[in-house]
Amino acid sequence: MTNSTDINTTIKLVSSAKAFDGLHQQYSHKSSTTHCTMRFAIYLPPGTNAEHPVPVLYWLSGLTCTDENFMQKAGALKYAAQCGMAIVAPDTSPRGDDVPDDPGYDFGQGAGFYVNATQAPYDKHYQMYDYVVNELPALIEAHFPVSSTKSIAGHSMGGHGALMIALRNPQAYVCASAFSPIVNPTQCPWGQKALTGYLGKNDRQDSAGWGQYDTCALMQQAHPDDYLPMLVSQGEEDTFLTEQLLTTNLASVAAQTHYPVKIEWLSGYDHSYYFISSFIEHHIGFHWQKMHQGKLSNKGIRVNYPTKAIN
Repeated sequence: MTNSTDINTTIKLVSSAKAFDGLHQQYSHKSSTTHCTMRFAIYLPPGTNAEHPVPVLYWLSGLTCTDENFMQKAGALKYAAQCGMAIVAPDTSPRGDDVPDDPGYDFGQGAGFYVNATQAPYDKHYQMYDYVVNELPALIEAHFPVSSTKSIAGHSMGGHGALMIALRNPQAYVCASAFSPIVNPTQCPWGQKALTGYLGKNDRQDSAGWGQYDTCALMQQAHPDDYLPMLVSQGEEDTFLTEQLLTTNLASVAAQTHYPVKIEWLSGYDHSYYFISSFIEHHIGFHWQKMHQGKLSNKGIRVNYPTKAIN
C-alpha cells in the first residue's frame, strides 16, 4: 500500500481510512493540465503491492459532485476489495479562487463536463478531458501499484464523460459503463449550456465541433474494430430522462450500428445514489469480468466475486 512517507512530493496525502481491509485515500496535487490544485480519491484493495499490481476502474461523477460522493455513497468498495480492483475518482472540475465559476449548478465549478474548454475565461483551467485521459492515469500509474489495465464508468454528467472518453480512446480501456448518462449533450439543455460556454456556439456534429463530446455522435462514427463492451443502467422513474439524458437516442444509435452496449431499463428507480447503490455490484462485476477476460492475470489476489453480479 502507498503511504505518505514513501510517495513522491508531487502528490499530497489528504486523508486515509481502512475499508474492507483495503485503503481509501484522498490526494491533492498541482495539475499541469488544469493549472490548479486537483484532488482525487483512490481505493486500493487488500493485497495490493508492487509484486501484485491491480487494474483500475476510473469513476466520473455528476453535476455538483466531488470525489467523495461515489466513494462514500455507492457501496462499491466492498466489491472492489473482493475482486482485487482499484477505484480512482477525480473531482468533477477544476476548483479554486482563481478558477472561473458560474452561479448555476450546471456550469463552472462542479460541472466541468469532461471537455477541453476553448473559450475564455474557461480555457485555462477547464481541461478535464485531457486531465482524465492523460494526466491522471499517468499520475496513478507512477505512484501506485496498479497495472495498465483500466476501465471507466460514471453517473449522469460522469456517465457522459465515461462513455464519450471510452469511445474516443477505445484502445485505452477494456470496457465502460454508466448510470443515467447524458448520452446526447448536443441535444439537451444541460449539454447545450455547457458546450456553448466551454466551446462556443458551434453545433457541428463532427470531430471539430460539439460532436466530439457527444456519445450518440461518436457511436455513430465508431469503427467496428474499435467497439468496446458497454453497460448502461437507466432508471425508468428518472425525472431527467426525457429532457436531459435522452437514453432512447442511445438505444436507437446502438440498434442501427450494432454497437455492443447493453442498456438496462430498471423499473421504479430514479437518478439518485439509491439507484446506483442498488446496482453497483452488477457494474463492478461487469468491469471485473471484462478485465479478467482481457489482460488481467491478478496473481496473488484472491478473487471471490459473487457470480450473480457477472451473469
